[in-house]
Amino acid sequence: MIQFLARSMRVFRFTACRQSLRHRSRPQVTAVGCSVFLALIAQSFAPVTVCAPVTVCAAATDRPNIVFILADDLGYGELGCYGQQKIRTPNLDRLAADGMRFLQHYSGAPVCAPARCTLMTGQHLGHAEIRSNRDSGNGRIFPGQFPITEQIVTIAEVLRDAGYQTGAFGKWGLGPSNTSGSPIKQGFDRYYGYNCQRNAHSFYPAFLDSDEREVRVNKYPIPGSDRKPTGEVLADDYRAENYAPDLILAEAVKFLDANKDQPFFLYLPFVEPHVSMQPPQEWIDRYPTEWDDDHGPYRGENGYLPHPRPRAAYAAMISDLDEHVGTILKRLDKHALTDNTLVVFTSDNGPTHGGRNPEFHIGGAGCKFFDSNGGLNGYKGSCYEGGIRVPCIVRWPGNVTAGSETNFPSYFPDWFPTLTEVAGGTLPPGQTLDGVSLLGLVKGEPAERNKPLIWNFAGYGGIVAVRDGPWKAIRREINRKQPADWELYNLDTDRNETTDIAAQHPEIVTRLEQAFLADRTTEPNFPLQIYDTQQ
Repeated sequence: MIQFLARSMRVFRFTACRQSLRHRSRPQVTAVGCSVFLALIAQSFAPVTVCAPVTVCAAATDRPNIVFILADDLGYGELGCYGQQKIRTPNLDRLAADGMRFLQHYSGAPVCAPARCTLMTGQHLGHAEIRSNRDSGNGRIFPGQFPITEQIVTIAEVLRDAGYQTGAFGKWGLGPSNTSGSPIKQGFDRYYGYNCQRNAHSFYPAFLDSDEREVRVNKYPIPGSDRKPTGEVLADDYRAENYAPDLILAEAVKFLDANKDQPFFLYLPFVEPHVSMQPPQEWIDRYPTEWDDDHGPYRGENGYLPHPRPRAAYAAMISDLDEHVGTILKRLDKHALTDNTLVVFTSDNGPTHGGRNPEFHIGGAGCKFFDSNGGLNGYKGSCYEGGIRVPCIVRWPGNVTAGSETNFPSYFPDWFPTLTEVAGGTLPPGQTLDGVSLLGLVKGEPAERNKPLIWNFAGYGGIVAVRDGPWKAIRREINRKQPADWELYNLDTDRNETTDIAAQHPEIVTRLEQAFLADRTTEPNFPLQIYDTQQ
């Protein structure tokens, strides 16, 4: 009875006497609520009303656990199950074989912070509070990013209110600990990782964030940027005692173990394969030395850190990420949770783009060598397909058909209503949500969308993209002196966006532009100049 009472008190949410439609702390049972709850037990659960309706969640056994894994800068073509020929990803390939591959899934943005904002809040970039990467401005070396506000409701808050234990482990990027954007203030019971994206540029940092405290992890940390124009480049020169991805994984496993007997939401925004390249040597040694013979070491000329074997190192980062995913999947197996756990794997945007030295991409990444964007046009920072179309795998035994795939165009804002429906939660009243639930889709049912997919990106000169059915319109350089003209592509016949047909179909361009204008708001912190003046 005591265990039952403890669990039941966690999943009851009393909405009486609140001054707003939401709250920031973990739901508490008030003195009045406790009296009513005990009376409810005594009366064999006879109906009772306390000031306002009481929401009762389904039994824990009826609700699946949710594991959402977000890779960092992983391209559409960098997994074996998406056509990669050189990099080994056996765990993710097995996940795809056991579940569903999404062939037209999109990030909500082409760079880190805004992509995570669209995922957490269910809003596309025309409504999201964060529309580009931007630091908080607090003056610190690692300032954290511009924070989401107290008013916005995250998917973590919805799931926590539905009775889930919530934990996030990895890169956050939506606000420092002393602001409204802290993950602990945004619905997570436990957080461990890089709060600030800049700190994540080194995999051997001085500190990581544990809840809202900085904890020292390396006595002699490695900065995330260096150059070595001459001399021998040694990988060990850029290593320290503790590799942050391993520390983050260990904390995630602890959370999973501690909450195996109750429903949990485990959000894993892992940091690989974002550069700098500092992967474990054991993975580097598994890849051919001849890969790097034709260009030699990377000396840091495109930013981040040098490496003696950059192609092998980049592949090693992805294989290490795959191994970490495998650790989580094996832990679910160990606790007999696999059949009752929805697992989603995707990436925050496309692979890193080129730099000054054409031999390498930023940080020395070998994205051309590995065909990282899967033949699509563009890379990270672009709203062409290569910058925003990302791998996505969903596994849920008994609900998702093994080895299946879907061509339905979907994107990050869809996960908010999807996970809410999976958990039996309640969508936040008054908050604009731009996605559709994919629950029926993953179960094999038809899916529909009643408005276009929209990207309103304030970074990289300002970019707008609109997709409706096969048609995709894109306009670049919007915040420059000379904005580019609209481009138009038919993705059914031109997946790689090789032929701009805007001149042949001006009426489609106009229709998509008007749809964009009708479904956006201005955000003064992230202006999009020529369109903000039209609102």
